Amino acid sequence: MALGALHEVAGGGHGAIDGAAAALFAAGIAARLRGQVLWCLTRQDLSAPALAQAGLMPDRVIYVEAGDEKSVLICFEEGLRHRGLGAVVAVVARLSMTASRRLQLAAEGSGTVGLAIRRWRRPAEAADFGQPTASVTRWRVSALPSTPLPVPGVGRARWQLELIRCRAGESADFEVEACDAKGRLALPSGLVHGPAEKDIGRRAALPAEAPLALTACESIVAEDRGRPSINSGWNAR
Repeated sequence: MALGALHEVAGGGHGAIDGAAAALFAAGIAARLRGQVLWCLTRQDLSAPALAQAGLMPDRVIYVEAGDEKSVLICFEEGLRHRGLGAVVAVVARLSMTASRRLQLAAEGSGTVGLAIRRWRRPAEAADFGQPTASVTRWRVSALPSTPLPVPGVGRARWQLELIRCRAGESADFEVEACDAKGRLALPSGLVHGPAEKDIGRRAALPAEAPLALTACESIVAEDRGRPSINSGWNAR
């Protein structure tokens, strides 16, 4: 995911579970960046312990509670222009082309990552997610059954990540294990150790001296106009 750019994240459905997965996905990205994180929202409905489980510690987050979405977008843009933040996150239902262009330009000027979490309280608002924006990538996150354990209990959460739009790139979808305490995603063990592992290594065409662990995973890196990017931190397990 490119630095100095605007990225959109939304839940795969209209329910709270997929919405929470989208927020944790954004928190995991912000957790791997240096500096304070500005989180703009219209009401206090975030769980600090949940963000900490995704690697984003409470002492790194500055919450801005605005009265409406127009104010949230103003705070979002001002935060992106600040230049002293690691990332700026905003929860919005609607994002027009004009507003997204302003946010993209602000992110380009400061080099700060902007994460717009698209969240809807009414199904009619979800139709706005299909409208074009100036964001570099657009993601959709859906919760999957957790990783099975050999003993009774709940395993690590799993997500279905859909890269719906990627500027100068291709769309794709991935089944991953949710962010850990360092904000890193992981490939499910069945994919890492399954028969497809060798095929992944061949497609990557790595040199002979490359570490073997690299052949078991593929990083998502969206480069845009030569800007640096964030390695999304897949773990080979």
